[in-house]
Amino acid sequence: MLVAGVDSSTQSTKVLLCQAEDGVIVGHATSPHPDGTECDPELWWHALTAAGDGLLDRAEAIGVAAQQHGMVVLDEDGQVIRPALLWNDMRSAPQAAALIAEMGGPAEWARLTGSVPTASFTVTKLRWLAENEPDAAARTDRVLLPHDWLTWRLAGASAEPTTDRGDASGTGYFSPAADRWLPDLAEAALRRPVRLPRVAGPAEIVARTPGGTALSAGTGDNMGAALGLGIGLGEVVVSIGTSGTAYAVAAAPAADESGLVAGFADATGRFLPLVATVNAARVLTVTARMLGTDSDGLSRLALAAPAGAQGLTLLPYLDGERSPNRPDANGVLRGLTSSNTTPQNLARAAVEAVLCSLADAIDDLADCGISAQRVILIGGAARSAAIRAVAPAIFGVPVTVPETGEYVALGAARQAAWAVSGAAAAPSWRPAAPAAEYTAEPTPQVRQRYAALRDDTVGWGSS
Repeated sequence: MLVAGVDSSTQSTKVLLCQAEDGVIVGHATSPHPDGTECDPELWWHALTAAGDGLLDRAEAIGVAAQQHGMVVLDEDGQVIRPALLWNDMRSAPQAAALIAEMGGPAEWARLTGSVPTASFTVTKLRWLAENEPDAAARTDRVLLPHDWLTWRLAGASAEPTTDRGDASGTGYFSPAADRWLPDLAEAALRRPVRLPRVAGPAEIVARTPGGTALSAGTGDNMGAALGLGIGLGEVVVSIGTSGTAYAVAAAPAADESGLVAGFADATGRFLPLVATVNAARVLTVTARMLGTDSDGLSRLALAAPAGAQGLTLLPYLDGERSPNRPDANGVLRGLTSSNTTPQNLARAAVEAVLCSLADAIDDLADCGISAQRVILIGGAARSAAIRAVAPAIFGVPVTVPETGEYVALGAARQAAWAVSGAAAAPSWRPAAPAAEYTAEPTPQVRQRYAALRDDTVGWGSS
């Protein structure tokens, strides 16, 4: 039996075709998405049909995992009203602050939803819509997430829309602890009643395609990656892709009123406390472009510089930041001298900045009782030799890098296999190759200098 997993990310759609029994990949394809912070969902559908051509029709079941938080609004006829606002769209930062104040403050949000909403969360985008596009808000009948909409389209847009508790937990109007929607919060944000998708169980077949292929519940991208990696309780994963994330599977829900840790649910019935950053691999891409090189060239330059980049420190908040919550922030470079201004040091500072930002995220998880004894490093930037070499020095613990793979799509495929198996637990899929282990002497002085720059710039960029 073959099953397919879809990863509809910010940048592209990836499709994996796998053997249901052991997860062996027998086919894969990808198709790009346009760049930006909003997107017409039809473009995701075109990318899915292009990448899935010749693969999806061979599968007995399909699972879809997609970028979290995106706001897809539909009218009474099921038509998309406007381009979806994506997780990395910061325009709803003022609405996030207003909603937190209106609904009782950070502690009340954490108690109700497990998270304190930032501009990434769907609930803040609903308020932005109400205030800035009232005609569109008035036409809104349903709100879906990207994976919900794609699963619904695969079903021929005829079945009842569904979601899963993992992706629902990133909306800002779902309670992971109580496992239910909080529709009053969605209504208060949009300033009108709105229909929400049914929350399906982790191993449920929610619909079938017109051709009869089973569709699993799907999930958010981080939950899909956790399922694809098969991580156990307490294992800390750091992903460096378009966004940066640090997360762990937990048995109990989190409710961090500081807002740094999002108390998400996972795709199995457990929980996934997570810290997300807006600025991750793109910082490396931008720095490489500025230096007139590519990712491999940036890595070589960074490894040719000493730890600490001879005093050069970068704050990587190029596009505002979510963790910490600084939507108006920008990048800051400190410590420039006539002797340390070299391509090697700038490359090293960029690598260290991204890793220091994610080390802060690991510390935030520790404040919620999840202490990392090692870190599993994934994402596109995990291919970088410099990232692999410097990460254990910045994180202060050994780093494990699994074989490069599309773990979000793999997790979606594993969920699909689980749904058609009827089993009580997801199938055990062994990794194709052993993970590589990296260790290094810790460099606390690098993090100390980064922390000083981070703290000294609080409030910079605010209007």
